[in-house]
Amino acid sequence: MHIRMDWKNVSFDWNRARAFLVTAEEGSLSAAARALGLAQPTLGRQVEALQEELGVTLFERAGRGMQLTPAGHAMIEHARAMGEAAGRLSNVAFGQNDTMEGPVTISASDAYAGLLLPPIIEKMTEAEPRITVNVVVSNTASDLLRREADIAIRNFRPEEPDLIARKIRDAEARMFASPDYAASLGPIQSKDDFAKARFVGLDRTGQFLGMLQQMGYPISEANVPVHTENFLVMWALVKRGMGIGMIDSVIGDADPGVVRLWEDEPTLGFPIWLVAHRDLHQNRRLRFVWDFLADALR
Repeated sequence: MHIRMDWKNVSFDWNRARAFLVTAEEGSLSAAARALGLAQPTLGRQVEALQEELGVTLFERAGRGMQLTPAGHAMIEHARAMGEAAGRLSNVAFGQNDTMEGPVTISASDAYAGLLLPPIIEKMTEAEPRITVNVVVSNTASDLLRREADIAIRNFRPEEPDLIARKIRDAEARMFASPDYAASLGPIQSKDDFAKARFVGLDRTGQFLGMLQQMGYPISEANVPVHTENFLVMWALVKRGMGIGMIDSVIGDADPGVVRLWEDEPTLGFPIWLVAHRDLHQNRRLRFVWDFLADALR
């Protein structure tokens, strides 16, 4: 039996459903607004409009966050199904687009977005000026299945079956410092020579310090007077002589404002992966950017 849908009587705004879904997953309006690239008042109005349209209350405030009401819990799985369907529809449509003209969104960490990608993007847009590039800067993995980005540069291999990945290289993080600060430390011949050195920390949780201690460096909290969770800020502080920083050696070796501290240091290795949605890889424009990035990042 064939059922014909009366589309004239269907009135549903996907943007409102998406606002509900992302707010539920992020736990607050502010976090959801950042995830969607919207102003928080705009997102709030979309959630309010959906509640008025459905005649139910979907959220209740919990401190600074938002918690689902029983009605919200009853709807969330349906909203997720809608989101997955919308993503599949978008991916299929994108995959059928054979034009080189248009946008491509690349997701990368702050270090790669700010220090590694700019010259690559410059050369890529010179080679194909019809492509416009949007760079999403995030130290967490963008959701490629929901089209938060078309291509992502990651340090881990994805497990989702709908994603494809290409390992670009095995990177190594090494210690760098400004020439003046490196000279003040004197010759570095062993880990013991770092006992009085200053480091620029990459978090306030102690994870960075703990990693160095596990590697055998005789340092304590006193050796890390400055902390930041942003690699670009860390790198700027390192170049000003505030202390030692660790970064991908490809980035450090290319920067004339720093020097390697110790050639024999034990390195911290990690992989670099290029990741995209399986369907999107059929798109000509995306395939060009994918191949360009793969060659340049090697």
